[in-house]
Amino acid sequence: MEEGNKIPKSASSRLCCRCNERKPALKRPKTLEQICRKCFYEVFEEEIHQVIVGNQLFKAGERVAIGASGGKDSTVLAYVMSELNRRHNYGLDLFLLSVDEGITGYRDDSLETVKRNEVQYGLPLKIVSYKELYGWTMDEIVKVIGLKNNCTFCGVFRRQALDRGAAYLKVDKLVTGHNADDIAETVLLNILRGDVARLSRCTSITTGEDGPIPRCKPFKYTYEKEIVMYAYFKKLDYFSTECIYSPNAYRGFAREFIKDLERIR
Repeated sequence: MEEGNKIPKSASSRLCCRCNERKPALKRPKTLEQICRKCFYEVFEEEIHQVIVGNQLFKAGERVAIGASGGKDSTVLAYVMSELNRRHNYGLDLFLLSVDEGITGYRDDSLETVKRNEVQYGLPLKIVSYKELYGWTMDEIVKVIGLKNNCTFCGVFRRQALDRGAAYLKVDKLVTGHNADDIAETVLLNILRGDVARLSRCTSITTGEDGPIPRCKPFKYTYEKEIVMYAYFKKLDYFSTECIYSPNAYRGFAREFIKDLERIR
């Protein structure tokens, strides 16, 4: 190529590293690529599709419940699952499944987001509540036990509530929005607790296969930062307030430790 026809290095470096046509909108935390929005949407969705196909998470005709809290992870999961189901003809019947823990000023607001998602994505919604299932709300439980171990109680109740909601919907699989960051935190927590049994299975993409309803994690390899970026660029409707009872949760310390390691890197 003649000297006059060469693209200046500074100009080419300001273009998306994939399409080399549009200006980059972000630097991917996962790959450090400078990438435009359109290409980011494509690679983000394609990577999740490859995880689903590569791990044979679903079979055509299955009924699948999406654990929906109204937060960024579950909202992006519901949107991407519905998109991929149509695009790649998975042949799945998708449902939204939410748990109402009975936390005033938090869950009641987030459930309004889920109800909007039901309309936006055209997915049937089922809500199960602690009050109906156990006769207690988390607000009532916290009044009795205080804030020390409330997350432990809630975690156990929530898992059972999801199982019972999934059984009510007669689904074959339950998918959750647990991402790569969540799994890293869980690994660290299990090491700190010395919980070898949970450590051996906490990174599995599908758990509970020996039970009535297996749980799958399509976001196992997806970075939390990229989920946030995807939700932001797509202008998805999600709820971003943290649970009022979780600031002192043990998991929060693991999360902060991992973020400190990332900053050092």
